[in-house]
Amino acid sequence: MSPAPRRLGIFGGSFDPPHMGHLLVAQDAVDALALDRLVVVPAGRQPLKEGHGAAPVHRLAMVRDAFAGIPRIEVDPVEIERGGLSFMVDTVRAIQARYPGAELFLLVGADVLPSWPRWHQVEALEAMVQVVVLRRPGQGDAAGGGGAGPQGAVALPTRCVEVSSTEVRERVRVGASLRGFVPDAVAADIERFGLYRDATRVPQVGEGAARD
Repeated sequence: MSPAPRRLGIFGGSFDPPHMGHLLVAQDAVDALALDRLVVVPAGRQPLKEGHGAAPVHRLAMVRDAFAGIPRIEVDPVEIERGGLSFMVDTVRAIQARYPGAELFLLVGADVLPSWPRWHQVEALEAMVQVVVLRRPGQGDAAGGGGAGPQGAVALPTRCVEVSSTEVRERVRVGASLRGFVPDAVAADIERFGLYRDATRVPQVGEGAARD
């Protein structure tokens, strides 16, 4: 049994689907913040985002396959298992209860800063974690502060990776190759589950390529 982590990162998101940029950001955070462990948390239903393109169970499977075998990184299904809307403050409380002695670092993208004041119980969340803003080259000072973002946030420069989940979904829809965009295991999941082929429809649990 591995020792309890002293420095624990939390990386939440839709991961719809997870792509190579997510893996690089996660590894950069582990190294730069000297994390003992990084917990990757796929969202169930996010209150400030529209519906996902894939069912939660499929996104969870893809995230598990994407990060499988990477040292110091694990996938936590806490938000999907909890059901309902996914509030990060509830997720942090659950992780804090599991690892009461750990220093918690919450990774957020610079693109969420405008919506940060609308996050659920944001002051309580800021009191529990060190917010780390992932800042790509050219995004300027994205550490927050001044009432525009998390109080006391620190910026973590990350590599510029020109890939997004939106682009991956569109490539699937038009039948383009996913090589280099997502891990091979994720590409296999997308094919097996029959995901993203029809942008107007979310495949249900149990549906996949064999049933199309």
